Amino acid sequence: MCGYLAQAQLLVAQLSDYLLPELFQMHNPRCHFLILFIQLISIISFYHYVIPIRGEDNNTSAVKVDVGIILDLETDVGKVMHISVLLALEDYHANASRGAIRIVPHIKDSKKDDVEATSAAIYLLKDVQVQAIFGPQMSTQTDFVIDLGNRVKVPIISPATSPLLTVKENPYFIRAALPSSSQTKAIAALVKNFDWREVVVIYEDSPYGFGIVPHLTDALLEISSLVSYRSVLSPSANDDQILKELYNLNTKQTRVFVVHLRPYLASRLFLKAKEAGMMSSGYAWIMTDVLTSILDLVDHSVIESSMQGVLGIKPYIPRSNQLNNYTKRWRKRFRQEYPDMDQIELNAFGLWAYDGITLLAEAVGKLGTTAIPKLKKPDTRENLTDLDALGTSEVGSQLIDSMRNTVLKQGLSGDYRIIDGELQPFPYQIVNIIGKGEKSIGFWTEKDDISCKLKNGKTAAKCNNKQLGAIFWPGDSTIVPRGWEMPTSGKKLRIGVPLKGGLEQLIKVERDSKTQAVTATGFCADVFKEVILSLPYALPYEFIPFPIQDPLTLPDYDDLVHKITSQDYDAVVGDVTILASRSEYVDFTLPFIESGISVVVPVRDDDRRDAWIFLKPLKSELWITTGAFFVFIGFVVWVLEHRVNKEFRGPKCKQVGMIFWFSFSTLVFAHRERVTSNLTRFVLIVWVFVVLVLTSSYTASLTSMLTVQQLQPTITDLNDLIKNGEYVGYQEGSFVKDVFIKRMKFDSSKFRSYITLEDYDDALSRGSKNGGVGAIVDELPYLRLFLNKYCRKYIMVGRTYKAAGFGFAFPKGSPLVPDVSRAVLKVMEGEFMNNVIQKWFGNETGCPQKDETAITSDSLTLDSFKGLFLIAGVSAGSALLLFFLNFLNQNREILATDDSIWQKLTAIAKVFDEEKDNSNSMSEKPSESNGSNAPKLLAASEASPEILPDLPLQIPEIRISDGLGASPAAEGFSTTEPGTPVHETITDTIEEI
Repeated sequence: MCGYLAQAQLLVAQLSDYLLPELFQMHNPRCHFLILFIQLISIISFYHYVIPIRGEDNNTSAVKVDVGIILDLETDVGKVMHISVLLALEDYHANASRGAIRIVPHIKDSKKDDVEATSAAIYLLKDVQVQAIFGPQMSTQTDFVIDLGNRVKVPIISPATSPLLTVKENPYFIRAALPSSSQTKAIAALVKNFDWREVVVIYEDSPYGFGIVPHLTDALLEISSLVSYRSVLSPSANDDQILKELYNLNTKQTRVFVVHLRPYLASRLFLKAKEAGMMSSGYAWIMTDVLTSILDLVDHSVIESSMQGVLGIKPYIPRSNQLNNYTKRWRKRFRQEYPDMDQIELNAFGLWAYDGITLLAEAVGKLGTTAIPKLKKPDTRENLTDLDALGTSEVGSQLIDSMRNTVLKQGLSGDYRIIDGELQPFPYQIVNIIGKGEKSIGFWTEKDDISCKLKNGKTAAKCNNKQLGAIFWPGDSTIVPRGWEMPTSGKKLRIGVPLKGGLEQLIKVERDSKTQAVTATGFCADVFKEVILSLPYALPYEFIPFPIQDPLTLPDYDDLVHKITSQDYDAVVGDVTILASRSEYVDFTLPFIESGISVVVPVRDDDRRDAWIFLKPLKSELWITTGAFFVFIGFVVWVLEHRVNKEFRGPKCKQVGMIFWFSFSTLVFAHRERVTSNLTRFVLIVWVFVVLVLTSSYTASLTSMLTVQQLQPTITDLNDLIKNGEYVGYQEGSFVKDVFIKRMKFDSSKFRSYITLEDYDDALSRGSKNGGVGAIVDELPYLRLFLNKYCRKYIMVGRTYKAAGFGFAFPKGSPLVPDVSRAVLKVMEGEFMNNVIQKWFGNETGCPQKDETAITSDSLTLDSFKGLFLIAGVSAGSALLLFFLNFLNQNREILATDDSIWQKLTAIAKVFDEEKDNSNSMSEKPSESNGSNAPKLLAASEASPEILPDLPLQIPEIRISDGLGASPAAEGFSTTEPGTPVHETITDTIEEI
C-alpha cells in the first residue's frame, strides 16, 4: 500500500512542480492554501481509486477471497499478463454489485527461477492461505506448483504450454493457454500443402522445447512426412554454438525448418542463419505459435534483416470493438505501471490471462456471500515442515468443478472454452514475415484444414484454388522451396544388390578395381535410378553387392532381404520378387514389372513325318471311351433286336460278330441290316449324331496336324514331368523350387540349378537321360529373355502361376515406401518404361512364336465330348431298361412259379433266346382257293427243306397278302432291294389240299 501512496505523492509533486512556479509569482497567501488543498484532494482521490481494484475496500459487508498471482515480472510476457490480470479484476469489481465477493490478488514475482516460484507458492498457500493461484507461466515452475495444488486442493490456473503437464493426471490443474501440441496438426497441414516430405525441428533443451517433438512427429507421420533431424539448442548457447549447429544442418538434405524457441534465442538463431546463408532462396522456415504470437518482442532490426520470408502460425484472435477498446485501456495502463519500458503490444497470452481471471472470478462469485473459510490445518501438534503445515482448502473442489467445464462466449480472445480442464483449440492463423511485420496468408481449422480466409471468424471459406495467399519466401523468392537439396555431406542409403554370374540383363554389379566404386546396371538398376530422380527430394545412395552364388554359404534372395532386418542394408534393389513370406519382415514398394512362374520345354520334331500321326488327333482316353461305346451300342442293339429280327439270330459266333460289325459299321454309315424295334431306332438316331460329331472333329484335327506348321512342345502337362521322372531346372537362389515342391509335389531331388541362359540351353538340349533336364521353371522376365534368344528351340507350356512381381524392399514401416511407390507409378506411366524394356529385353518380333500364352496339346481330349457320351449312354441305357421291364412283364408267369432263382433265370433266358412270332394272323377260315394252301406249303418247306430235290431251286416270289391284296412294306434301315425273289425248298411231306 505504501508503494501506491508514494506513487500518488509523486503524481501530486509533479503536478505541483507544474503549478507552483506560476502561483508563487503571485505572492498571494490564498494561493498557498489552494496548493495544499489540491494535494490533499489528489491523495484522497487516488487512494479511493486504487484500493477497490485490489480488494481492500473498507466496505465491511464484502466477502474477501484471497487469490495468488505468480508471474515472471522480469519477462515481457509476464508484464503483459500482469496488466491483463489487474484490468480483469478491475472490470469484475466494477460490474459486481455492492456487498458481493471481493477478490484480493496477491502478486508474487518468480524472477525466472523455479525455486523462487515454488517458494512463492508455499508462501501464498501457508501464510496468505489463498483459495486459488493463477500461474506460474513457465512450465518448469508450474510442474511443482501443480503438485502443491493437488496436495492442498487449491486450483492452479496456469498459462504454461508444455504438453508434459497433463490435466488428466492433475485434478486441480486448469490450463489457461493452448498447449504447444495443439498446433502440430496445423504445422503438418502446412507441410502437406507444399508437398514437403521431411522437416528439421529446432527446439531448445527444456520442457518447453522437447514437449512438442513427439506430437509433431506423430502429426507428420499421418501425412506421410517425417522429422529427418532434431536440432537441440541449449537456452544458454552462445553464438558460436548456434552457428556450428546451423553449419551442421546445412550439410543435410532437408531445407524445411520448424523453429520452436523463445524470442531471445530465436532472434539469435535467425541472425546466425542469415550469416550462414540459410535465409536465401530454397530454404523454408516455420515458427511455432508462441514465437509468432509474441513476435513484437523480437528486435525489429532482426526481423527486417534476418527473418524475411519466414512463415508462422498463431491462434487466431477475432477483432471486435470490445477488443479494440480494451487494447487502448491496456496500453494506457501499461504505460502507468511500467513508465520506463518501451511500449510493447498486447498478445494472446495477455488476452488469455484476462479471460482466465474472469472465469476464476465468476467461479469465486458462485461460492456465495458467506465467509470463505481458511485452509484447514492438520490435526497435530508435532513439529511440521512447511509442506505438512499447508492444510487443505474446503472450497477448492467447488472452484475446480465450476471451472473444469465452462465457456466464456464473449471473451476478449473469442470463445474461451475450458473442457475437462483444458483450453480448447482456436483456429490458427498463418502469417508471412514481410518488412517490419507480418502478413496474413491463410488459416487452419481442424474441420476445414487450410483455407485462405475465415467466414465470420468461425467457418473456413475455402478459396477456389484451395491455396494460401501470395507468399514471399526467403531470398525474396516467390517460388515454393522444394524442401531438399543435395547435401554437401551426410549418410547415404545403403542399397543391397544381388551379385550373380548370369542374367545380367536384369541386374549386373561391377566394382572398379582402382576406386572400388560399385556400379549397378541392368533393367532393375535403371528403373531404380529413374525412380529416385522422380522423388520430390534428394535420396543419396550407394550400392553394396551381395553374392548369390557363393559356394560356401549358398545364400539366396531370402538371405539378401534379411540383410535389411539385420540393418546391414537400408534397402534392396534387384530382381527380388514380392512374396508374402518376405513381406512379414520388410515392406515392398509397388511392383515395377509383372511376374509369374511358368515352364519352358524343348520343341519336338515335325510330326507330319510320323507313321502313326493318324492316331494323334484323339487322346488315348478318348480312343478307349469311343471304342467302349461302339461295343456298348452294338450290344444294346443286339438285345433289342435279337427276338424280333432274324438278322440278329443264328449261331453264337455270328451274333457276337454282328454286335461288333453293326456298331462299328455306323462309323462310316455302312450298316445294311434293318432294325424293327422303335427303341433300337431311338438309340441309333442318338448314336449316329455322336458318331457324326466325332468323325468331324477327328477330321478337323488331323487336317490341322498335316497342313499347319506348328512348334509343338515335347511336354504339355506338368504332371507328365512327374510321371516320367524328368529332371527340372531352375535359377540358382530362386524361390520357384519351393513353389513347385509345395504346389505340384515335385521330388526335391529332381531339381537342378543353373546360372546363365546358356546353362539353360545346354541342359534342355541334353535332356534328363544325359545329365540335363526335361524342363526349366522360372519367372516370366527370365523366361522372356531365354525365349528371345532361343525362340525356335523352346516353347512355354502349361499354366502360369501368378506372382506379385519385382519390387524394391525397405525396412518395415519405412516412410520412404509410399514415396517410392508413387514414383514407381510415375515411371511406369511414362515413355521411359517402354524404352528400358526395349533396351534390355530386346525386340520380340523376330521370334515366330510371338504369343507367349501357355501352349497346350492339339489332341482332342475326353473332356470335350463328355456331354455327347453322357447323352448316348443315357439314351441307350433307358432303351435297354424299358425293354427288360416290358419283357419281364410279358413273362411274369415264369417269375410267379415256385422254382428256384436259378431255374427262373434259366427259363427267362430260354424265352429270350426264342424268336418272337411277329407274323400277322390270317383269316380264321382258310380260303378254298389255291392260295389258301400257301401257309401249309411254307410250313412244310420249313420243316423238311430237303424234300423234292428235283424241283427247281427258284420259284416265283411268294407274297403273303394281308387280305387286301397289298404286300407289307419292308421295315427298318434295311437296304435289301425290293425285287429280290424268295428261295424256298419244298418238302415231300405236304399236307393234302
